Amino acid sequence: MFFAKAVTAVLTSVTLLASSVNAYANPGACSGDCWAHDPAIVRRADGVYFKFNTGSKIGIWKASALTGPWVYQGAAVPAGSIINLAGKDDLWAPDVRLVGSTYILYYSVSTFGSQNSAIGYATSGTMEYGSWTDHGATGIASSSSKAYNAIDANLVTDTSGKYYMNFGSFWGDIYQAPMNSAGTAVSSSAYQISYTSSGSHAREGSFMFYRSGYYYLFWSEGICCGYDTTKPAAGAEYQIKVCRSTSVSSGFVDKNGVSCTAGEGTTVLASHDYVYGPGGQGIFTDPTYGTVLYYHYANTNIGLSDAKYQFGWNTIGWSGGWPTV
Repeated sequence: MFFAKAVTAVLTSVTLLASSVNAYANPGACSGDCWAHDPAIVRRADGVYFKFNTGSKIGIWKASALTGPWVYQGAAVPAGSIINLAGKDDLWAPDVRLVGSTYILYYSVSTFGSQNSAIGYATSGTMEYGSWTDHGATGIASSSSKAYNAIDANLVTDTSGKYYMNFGSFWGDIYQAPMNSAGTAVSSSAYQISYTSSGSHAREGSFMFYRSGYYYLFWSEGICCGYDTTKPAAGAEYQIKVCRSTSVSSGFVDKNGVSCTAGEGTTVLASHDYVYGPGGQGIFTDPTYGTVLYYHYANTNIGLSDAKYQFGWNTIGWSGGWPTV
């Protein structure tokens, strides 16, 4: 009996260790073309799903379900942006919102490591390939004279219906600026809402989600790319973090009550099992799966290069008012 108890104790310890090492659920199913980089997911009223990705002038994919099969349609902005900056023929970090009866696609014009950046937008009534009209600048832009880098747009609506744009990458990290009533142009100066003083200030890709009286500010922290050529030190790769506030524009704190401009935030999802460097995230409410966190990640069974990143998603739980997957 002593031996049996000892074996049971060891097995229990191993199980607990495994749970602590792999505390996150693996991604949900995906079929078809599952490549992703900074994905934006929108479900149209007729039940058709759209996925938009960084690069190639913002690619569009369609599927009949969140799980796929995903089929590539073409570029949303095939002629490139009318914003005359380097990177106008690439375009990054799509964010797609339905404002009234119009879908607005926000995109970033920039080059890697540069502060010469701008956030532009295009509109469509359907999100279909060939339906988008580029309008260029929103008025949010940056250069080396700014405290921020104007990329990674995310439009937010507060409970009174006012629009704000969250954005930023490295430098001063995450900023917010009030927008006009159409959500198409900045209406006031930007201010900082999230910042890390450590290292190279590797915080970007913000996404805000409102639930039960709180605005949850998600972001990606760490090194995003190039894992196949220069793999970061363990823990320095992308991971998804969060803070929250009862105000849309200030007072964000992590689960321990530490200010989002003075701490590291609460980790929602990090590398585990075959998932490496999850980030570029968004959140939406799906009629089948509930509240969903979606993102891209490198699947270590497939490869670490940017060209092999995969689309991931998990259902979010809200234990104690904080998101878990």
